Amino acid sequence: MTATSSPAIKLLSQIDLIPDELSKDALFERLKKPQTATTVAFVNAHAVNIMWSNSQIADDFLAADIVLRDGKGLQILFDKLGVAPGLNMNGTDFLPAFLQHTKDMPLAVYGTADPWLSKGCQSLEQDGHTIVSREDGFKPVQAYVDAALDAQPKIILLAMGMPKQEKVARALRDAFGQTPVTILCGGAIVDFIAGRFPRAPSWVRNLGFEWAYRLLREPRRLFRRYVLGNVVFLRHVRSIERAGGLPPRD
Repeated sequence: MTATSSPAIKLLSQIDLIPDELSKDALFERLKKPQTATTVAFVNAHAVNIMWSNSQIADDFLAADIVLRDGKGLQILFDKLGVAPGLNMNGTDFLPAFLQHTKDMPLAVYGTADPWLSKGCQSLEQDGHTIVSREDGFKPVQAYVDAALDAQPKIILLAMGMPKQEKVARALRDAFGQTPVTILCGGAIVDFIAGRFPRAPSWVRNLGFEWAYRLLREPRRLFRRYVLGNVVFLRHVRSIERAGGLPPRD
């Protein structure tokens, strides 16, 4: 599939590039007090790969109200296109920081499996959060919609991985409609909170190479995603360059 025909291209042109810390703080405030149901998704190299030839996955990402750049791969892409990539808004840093600002807001946690779900929720509760609903990450989409509508949280943290969490986020936003709620796509965030996966040292994270740290710790599980996946992503980058870059933002 060429860059011009890929479902991923429109999404890449719609990413909200956050230029500085002041803009990041403003985003935090917006998400703390949304006017309606508001979804946040994070796009990294893996996300581009899985949606490159899959319009349904791309549409689920495009349904998000805010789409943020996550990781070194997207920085490389935007640098090559002559676009300022802004801050690295990776979810593993962004989400814990945001949750620190929302301890007074009822929280729903959907994703991963026990014992990590229970350990992650326990850690969040010890940090001052009130969890009003929790479910593992292996249920049908409607199960999360039903649970959330019953519990009426103000923050929903989805931690079931791509592309399911983006599909769930879309369904939740449609279900809540005009009701203010912030829906966050968090990937492995609950596993990190639970201590299942250790974070890379800060200097590694600052360089944008946490993916390499994780690969060294879990080579069998992550080889396909990070080694083979990075090769595929760089091919997509070259394809986008040859096509003349990204289309204008809507």
